Amino acid sequence: MPCDLLDIYDVEDAMKGITDVYHCAAIVTFDPRKREEMLHINPESTANIVNQALQQGIRKMAYVSSVAALGRTGIAGKEMTEAEEWSESRYNSAYGISKYLAETEVWRGIGEGLNAVIVNPGIMLGECEDGDPPVQLLHAANREFSFYTKGVTSWVDVADVVKALMLLMEADVQAERFIVSAGNIAYREIFTLIASALSKKPPRYYANPFMTGIAWRWSQLKNSITGTAPLLTKETANNAITFSYYNNEKLTRLLHDFTYTPINQSIVLMARSFINSHKK
Repeated sequence: MPCDLLDIYDVEDAMKGITDVYHCAAIVTFDPRKREEMLHINPESTANIVNQALQQGIRKMAYVSSVAALGRTGIAGKEMTEAEEWSESRYNSAYGISKYLAETEVWRGIGEGLNAVIVNPGIMLGECEDGDPPVQLLHAANREFSFYTKGVTSWVDVADVVKALMLLMEADVQAERFIVSAGNIAYREIFTLIASALSKKPPRYYANPFMTGIAWRWSQLKNSITGTAPLLTKETANNAITFSYYNNEKLTRLLHDFTYTPINQSIVLMARSFINSHKK
């Protein structure tokens, strides 16, 4: 049923008779025009769900956060774990801040007796619709975007996130969070794999931080004139040149039989779906 997560009465009605809650809803954007909306909606909607979960005595909740909620320190080569404590940093994105604030609502609920677990996925890849963030990567590769950066981050197939959520829901574990990541991979490698899957030329020219800075400013100017959603923003540009590493061992230590889908396989399926959906 449709539900406005900012409407406490809607949330109350939607959760009546529910025993298990998978909270996956959030605004995911790096568009600076939607910053304040995201910073409001992601934590507030989570607070409403947590409050109703407590009031209605649900059995368990699994919350989808993000590795961005672990924060970014800017320390080169540092491998982040679930034990990381949030710290204010210029490297944190508005999306990361919104997910951190939402996570604090879940931890607040846990402190009040809520049985819950949290997953912190890397960038999720999988078959999706136009407008979803992963599709922007496909559109860029399809246009044979020529430039690459040297940044690294965590990536995972969305199906693996779903699998982890379902297993954690039934596992004898609570008040824990788990990084869900198939691996730390350079943006250049991801774009090269996408280009190959689309039979396009891969990125060939290195864009250093100075060039990247010019590019996001030009993109912002262009989009302010056209009114379209920007592909490149200050935050996405900064992410693309940052080396962010995440340790995924905690989940696999708990779920011994859990395995990740190879990222190249995820990209092939994404590309196939993209090609089929854009056939004339």
